[in-house]
Amino acid sequence: MDTRLLRTFVTLARAGSFTATARALHLAQSTVTVQIRTLEKELGTPLFDRMPSGTVPTRAGLRLLEEAEEVLDAVARLHATAASGQGDVAGGSIEGQVAVGAGDSLCSSRLPAVIASLRHAHPHLDVHLHAAGTATAVDGLRTGRLDIALLLEPEIGESDLLARRIADEPLVYVAAPGHPLAGRAAGWQELAGECFFVHEEGCSYSDRLVRTLLGLPGAPPRITRFGSIDAARSCVAAGLGLTLLPRVTVERHLQEGQLAVVDGPKAQPVPVQLVRHRRRWFAPGAQIVAEELTRTFAEA
Repeated sequence: MDTRLLRTFVTLARAGSFTATARALHLAQSTVTVQIRTLEKELGTPLFDRMPSGTVPTRAGLRLLEEAEEVLDAVARLHATAASGQGDVAGGSIEGQVAVGAGDSLCSSRLPAVIASLRHAHPHLDVHLHAAGTATAVDGLRTGRLDIALLLEPEIGESDLLARRIADEPLVYVAAPGHPLAGRAAGWQELAGECFFVHEEGCSYSDRLVRTLLGLPGAPPRITRFGSIDAARSCVAAGLGLTLLPRVTVERHLQEGQLAVVDGPKAQPVPVQLVRHRRRWFAPGAQIVAEELTRTFAEA
């Protein structure tokens, strides 16, 4: 059996649409359709129901899903073992590719140094960094596009994922140096009168801030969401309002005087969760990357 058909099947079962599957696998939608039909013909049973709301696995498709993931996992293990010439981390040079997904704030701050350190220690290990929100990262772990994800979330409630809290990132309110609240203490009522530029929906600390602000009495504050932390930070630096971000993402800007801290209401640090798929084989290269991430965040 062509394992490409299984990968397309698993991706479609998780993504729920041919369009999303084609985009995730960098294939033409017609190719996805042909591959699914080929697999259904080979197995002698329909695997999906085509519904107006999307594509839903049949009972046979649901039974096949876990088995298909195990086959793909075995294939990945075979390739990794062949590439490294070993079956575990001990002894020899680690080779292969590891895909890491993380939020924009971590991609632009902590992770470049980790990748540089790994490249020096393991020159034949390629670490690919993918900026991804929580939903995208979870989907990537399930479809095999990601080996590891770093999520800024209090909890990971997905039963098929394993999560380990490796650090806490402090949060800070910031404004432009000339803003009236810069360097001052400010309560919720003062903050409610400001414009806020925050990260996209699905970001746990931004969502919590928005819920609090919208729950305050009086006129609702003006809130603008961005898919990029850089965009939110730039608007704040231009004097247009405030934001709440992990301190690591604004440390340099604070030191250079581009931003200033606002002493706002206490914001709980956001946990950093290292997440992987529960059933997928954790390759030696992925183990090395996970250990380096854990060490780096513990020393930060």
